Amino acid sequence: MNSSASSPYADFHLLPIAGKRREGKAGRRLEVTNPYSGDALLQIPMATEADMDEAYRAAAKAQPDWAAKGPGERSAVMHRAVAIFDARKDEIIDWLVRESGSTRAKAAIEWGSARAITLEAASMPGRSHGRVLPTDVPGKQSLVYRKPLGVVGVISPWNFPLHLSIRSVAPALALGNAVVVKPASDTPVTGGLLLERILDEAGLPAGLLSVVVGAGSEIGDDFVAHPVPSFISFTGSTPVGRGIGRIASGGEHLKRVALELGGNSPFVVLADADVESAVDAAVAGKFLHQGQICMAINRIIVEEPLVEQFTSRFVERVKALAVGDPGDPDTAIGPIINASQLDGLKAKVAKAEEDGAKLLVGGEPDGNVMPPHVFGDVTADMEIAREEIFGPLVGIQSARDAEHALELANDSEYGLSSAVFTGDVARGIEFAKRVRAGMTHVNDMPVNDDANAPFGGEKNSGLGRFNGDWAIDEFTTEQWITVQTAPRPYPL
Repeated sequence: MNSSASSPYADFHLLPIAGKRREGKAGRRLEVTNPYSGDALLQIPMATEADMDEAYRAAAKAQPDWAAKGPGERSAVMHRAVAIFDARKDEIIDWLVRESGSTRAKAAIEWGSARAITLEAASMPGRSHGRVLPTDVPGKQSLVYRKPLGVVGVISPWNFPLHLSIRSVAPALALGNAVVVKPASDTPVTGGLLLERILDEAGLPAGLLSVVVGAGSEIGDDFVAHPVPSFISFTGSTPVGRGIGRIASGGEHLKRVALELGGNSPFVVLADADVESAVDAAVAGKFLHQGQICMAINRIIVEEPLVEQFTSRFVERVKALAVGDPGDPDTAIGPIINASQLDGLKAKVAKAEEDGAKLLVGGEPDGNVMPPHVFGDVTADMEIAREEIFGPLVGIQSARDAEHALELANDSEYGLSSAVFTGDVARGIEFAKRVRAGMTHVNDMPVNDDANAPFGGEKNSGLGRFNGDWAIDEFTTEQWITVQTAPRPYPL
């Protein structure tokens, strides 16, 4: 990485708030560390509620002029941002490796997905259409105008920090909104500060994008309840998402929300599936980014005739995965994000063994690096099958037949992503349509995210959809305006 002082991507210790870079006023500094080495990356003076208020007020002030710009001007900023993604690729990937513990393969995927949603956002200003409606009233024009919401608040997580911030930030800005971002404390650079630098370099006017780095326990509720934002985009856990939903819908200032929450993705292998293809997808779909992905495989469900063969090949492949330094291009599994998350995973391993699951692959953690764990003889009532794992652990369940496999797949409070493998594509589509999830992939892993396809879940996995036309719907509102061009009779 070019870490020289001349690079605007070398130093992120100041917060971009209300068009200026300055220290937060909390009087405390957040130390950002490398989850693999433990080395300190930087210290950031944290923001207060007053900083957040200043950011929101400046966004509200800057937004009308931005919304009045022509679609070509807003689109041009996004196109320039895409060019910066290309020019700064190595620096961006290096930050993802160092701050979020991403392997180089995962960091490259995240760079690509963040670039893709920014490119998609560049097309949105020209796709944000109103409508002319027919009416029975003589002499009346009935018009529907599509308008930006105003100010959008974005709360992003640490696992795919760059992508899961920009998938809201880029469309919201492209459509004429202003944005304030609160990134996760583990990843303030890749979740917000780096993104702001990219858009600033691309020519985004001052005040339209602020980043507040602060403890969720101190400013999280106020970030949602603040009177300025009319929309809150949140990606994270279901319990926190429920709290955000309650504040947004039950507070003094009502606002819309998009909530992308927890998952418990089933990966179903039917008896007519190609085992080798299914194993390849299962390894990637489970262990990419150490399984710290909302869409990652949580449960592997295999029809009885293939259980033994699938398990044998899967275990063989998993044992061969390289574990260790995420900066090494050959590493497949790097560190867990922090010690607290690691402790939670250790507890899940102990509970799985206590519940009677058979450990097929395992090992002791080395620092924050947990080796992959695979369990056999898992049943649907075990904790490892019922709760989101968010780590390199997985259990294999046996299904009597396809109907039982579907029953097991749907036996969850979550419904984000899912997958089914079969030798009959038509059968796979019919199976997929019966899975209660926002996304189901036939003969592929559940970890998929295309910039033009609807991303979101059902049940306790969230509300709303990201990407493409669905993002246009989320980040705009419609106003009905009528014009009476000739006198009309009234009922009184």
